[in-house]
Amino acid sequence: MLYHLFDWLQSAYGHLSGARLFTYISFRAITAGVLALCVSIWFGNWFINFMKRRNITETQRDAKIDPFNVGKVGVPTMGGLIVIAAILVPSLLLGKLNNVYMILMLVTTLMMGALGFADDYIKTFKKRKDGLNGWIKIGGQVALGLVVGLTLRFAPSVTMQEHVTTTVENNIVVVDKSQEPVKSTQTTIPFVKHHNFNYADLFTWTGENNKYRFGWIFFVLLTVFVVAAVSNGANLNDGMDGMCAGNSAIIGIALLILAYTSGSFVWAEYFDVMYIPGSEELVVFLASFVGALVGYLWWNGFPAQVFLGDTGSLTIGGIIGVCAMMIHKELLVPVLCGVFLMESVSVILQTQVYKFYKNRSHHVRIWKRTPLHDHFRTSVDQVLKNDPTCKILFKGSPNLHHETKIVLRFCIITLILAAFTILTLKIR
Repeated sequence: MLYHLFDWLQSAYGHLSGARLFTYISFRAITAGVLALCVSIWFGNWFINFMKRRNITETQRDAKIDPFNVGKVGVPTMGGLIVIAAILVPSLLLGKLNNVYMILMLVTTLMMGALGFADDYIKTFKKRKDGLNGWIKIGGQVALGLVVGLTLRFAPSVTMQEHVTTTVENNIVVVDKSQEPVKSTQTTIPFVKHHNFNYADLFTWTGENNKYRFGWIFFVLLTVFVVAAVSNGANLNDGMDGMCAGNSAIIGIALLILAYTSGSFVWAEYFDVMYIPGSEELVVFLASFVGALVGYLWWNGFPAQVFLGDTGSLTIGGIIGVCAMMIHKELLVPVLCGVFLMESVSVILQTQVYKFYKNRSHHVRIWKRTPLHDHFRTSVDQVLKNDPTCKILFKGSPNLHHETKIVLRFCIITLILAAFTILTLKIR
C-alpha cells in the first residue's frame, strides 16, 4: 500500500523527498523484516494473554517422552496466527500488490493458514485429537499446488530469461535484450555449468508440439507434490520449542538470497542463473517471513509460551514450497530442507517397517520414536515398557539430550545445508 501511495504521490506531485526510497528492494525488504519482527513480538504478547484468559491452551500434548519433565500442557496453541499476522502486515504495506508473485505468496499464506486453523480448531475446541481429516488436508495442499502451478502457467507476467548479458556504458548497467523473456519450464540443476533443464525435454518422444504441453502438466503436478511434501515436512518438524521456526527462518534467508539473484539481472548474469522479471518482489515477502519467525522465537524459545500448531507449521511449509517453485529452484529443496526431509523419511520408514512386522511375534522399530527429533529424547526403556518384545535397530547413545540441544543441533545442520545450497550456484 505504501509503495503504491508514494508511487502515486511521486507521479502526481513530481519530486517528493524520500519517495524514491520505496522503489528500492533493499529498503523495502529491510523495513519489512524489522516491521515483521516488531509485529510478531507485540502481537505475540497480546495473543498469548488472550488465549490464556480464555483457557485456549494445549491439553493433549504428549509429555511422557520428555525425560526432563518440562510441562507442555496449558501452553496456548494456534501460535501460527502470530506468524501469519506478522507476515501479512509488512507485505501489504510495503509490497507491490499488483505483482503476481506477491499475490501468490499472500494467497498461499491465507490458504494454508486457513487449512491449519481448521485442524487446530477441531483439536482445541471440538476436542478431537485427530483434528481435520487427513484427506481434507491433502486436498487443501493439492488445491494450493494447482492454483500456484496453473497461475505460473497462464499468467502473462510470469516469464523468464534463461541467459542474461549486461554491459556497463557510462557507469550505467545495460541489459542485452536480444533474448526476450518467455514462458518456460526451465529449472536449475545444481553442480552443472549452464545448469538449466527444461522439463519439456522429458517428453520429446511425444513430438515437438506436444512436449511443451506435457512439460507444463509435469510442472504443475510437481508443484502440487513439492507444496504437499514441504508443508507436511514442516508439520512433522514442529515438535520441540523453537525447532520449526528456527529451521524455517534459516531456510527463509537462503530463499531470500536465491530470490534476489533470480530477480536481479546483474546477479543472475554473475551466477549464470535464469532471470525472472518481477520475482525480486519475493525478497520483500521473504524478509517479512524471516522477521516474523525470528520475532515468534521470542515467545517460542525454550520453554515455549506458545505453540505454532498446524496453523503455523502448514503455512510455513507451504510458503517455502511455493517460493521454491516460483524461482525454479525446486531441485534444491531436498538439500535446503534436508531436516524436513529427514523427519518425513523417518516417519515413513518407521511406519512401513512396523506394518511389515505387525503380525509377527515381535515388533521392529528403526528408531526409538519418530519423527526423528523424538528419537534423541526417548530412552530404550520407555519403548520397551510399552512393547517388551520390540527390537530397535538404531538405539543410539544411551545418553538423552535436552530438547534445547536437539533444536540447536538441527538448526546448525539446516544452516550448513542452507550455505551449501547457496554454494551450488558457483560449484559446477
